[in-house]
Amino acid sequence: MYYPEPISKLIDSFTKLPGIGPKTAVRLAFFVLTMNDDDVLDFANSLVSAKRELNHCTICGHITDRDPCSICEDDSRDDSVICVVEDPRDVIAMEKTKEFHGRYHVLNGIISPMDGIGPEDINVPSLLERLKDETIEEIILATNPNIEGEATAMYISRLVKPSGIRTTRIAHGLPVGGDLEYADEVTLAKSLEGRREV
Repeated sequence: MYYPEPISKLIDSFTKLPGIGPKTAVRLAFFVLTMNDDDVLDFANSLVSAKRELNHCTICGHITDRDPCSICEDDSRDDSVICVVEDPRDVIAMEKTKEFHGRYHVLNGIISPMDGIGPEDINVPSLLERLKDETIEEIILATNPNIEGEATAMYISRLVKPSGIRTTRIAHGLPVGGDLEYADEVTLAKSLEGRREV
């Protein structure tokens, strides 16, 4: 009621984004009004383009503008290892480390009964189909270290176990540069569990 309808709609649109509250939405909406017309059109076209032109790779589930994605097409990658992650942002995070050279499988969700998300709602069936390939020797479960991530990892490990494929879980614990005194008990416990010889 305080703003003209076009600004109100823009503010409402910004509040639908994660982490954007009402005050930030107002600030963003008024910033858009100060942008020149070409920049606003580029911004709008980028939103529409991302929504219309991106799909999920039919092999791994990663977001891509072509199918299969560039990672699945890369012949230099190790076909014997698949890293299972929750969403495409996790693939980007892993790739930035430049340490993992295997394949990925993106679940595009996690098991969360509280949110009504079950195993049938995430990209598990295509993972099981991929495991029929005899070249696969290891599955790395790289879901987040929270209740839903742990439940998803346990569910997948139970499905994979009968195949005899080695199933591992990424280590959890203290971040580099962290202080023991500020770590919670669960993080410290995971750090002790994941210790290795030096």
